[in-house]
Amino acid sequence: MRRMLAVLALVASSFAVTSPASAAPCEGVKVVVDFAALGGGVQTGCAAGDPTTGLTALTGAGFTYSFVPRQPGFVCRINLLPNPCTTPTTSAYWSYWHATPGGSWTYSSSGAGGYNPAPGTVEGWSFGAGVAPAATP
Repeated sequence: MRRMLAVLALVASSFAVTSPASAAPCEGVKVVVDFAALGGGVQTGCAAGDPTTGLTALTGAGFTYSFVPRQPGFVCRINLLPNPCTTPTTSAYWSYWHATPGGSWTYSSSGAGGYNPAPGTVEGWSFGAGVAPAATP
């Protein structure tokens, strides 16, 4: 009985810990990643403080990424998706976006490795043909 109560307490506490990141204010840069075209949903995270690039904001918000082999700078995967990693085409790539909270998405004119997001802003990533993330910034 004690073992079952311990397991139930552990499960209940994991639900409290894994509440959505968007529920709390972000003291830094909010990151939105739209996995819908890959069969997933929209995930958010917060990169605390003042990340120096869009890539450090992405990892600071809890996401992983990798570049296209032999093409550094082109993000191929976020959280291991898509799998396998292929060379970006006009209809299948990770597009990169910027916004202010409650505003609208703006397609990035620079790469995430060279862009410095300001604290209080929102960074967005969406897989597909350059369509903005489905979530409101």
